[in-house]
Amino acid sequence: MKKSILLFAVLALFTFDINAQNYDRNDAIGGFGIRGGANFFNFGGSDASNNDYDNRVGFHGGLYANMFLGSRIALEPGVYYSIKGTQNDDFANSRAILNYVDVPLLLRLYLSDGLNVFGGPQASFLTGSRFEGDFFGSSFSYETDAITKTDLGFVVGIGYNLPKGLNIQGSYDYGTSPVFKDSDAAIYNRGFKLSLGYSF
Repeated sequence: MKKSILLFAVLALFTFDINAQNYDRNDAIGGFGIRGGANFFNFGGSDASNNDYDNRVGFHGGLYANMFLGSRIALEPGVYYSIKGTQNDDFANSRAILNYVDVPLLLRLYLSDGLNVFGGPQASFLTGSRFEGDFFGSSFSYETDAITKTDLGFVVGIGYNLPKGLNIQGSYDYGTSPVFKDSDAAIYNRGFKLSLGYSF
């Protein structure tokens, strides 16, 4: 199932890139590209507020494409590998490390040739999950199957196109699927991403 979804997403990226060439847009704005950067994620939700969760730094990287629907509006699918999770300021400095493949479908509005805002749905597919910590001078790590396999959510953000095809952006991921499966706890993946991209 995951392989089929990823294959469809990659094919969609190339199809959208071909369609994007039909529009007379600057290469710094449209086209096919790569993007990566830092993640600052935590557990959010009403039940997460009862714990000492802190932001954990991770990273993301992947591919995107722009398909213009008009002179200022573009549809942007993407496929990214993304490390999320959280850490707890407890005696063991415990932390959750959650690895996902993010597949966002964004609508991007260009306020100018440089400045743009965007938002849209995102499906995230879990590829690995583990808990780590430090206890009496030793470190421990173990994999867990307690994490929900698919996380549905939304992405919103703001970006700016630089010269030579470069772009920067900041975004917020708002997960709506509970992190822990078989649990009624209102705990979700929430966090910021800072990204640097390059359009070909």
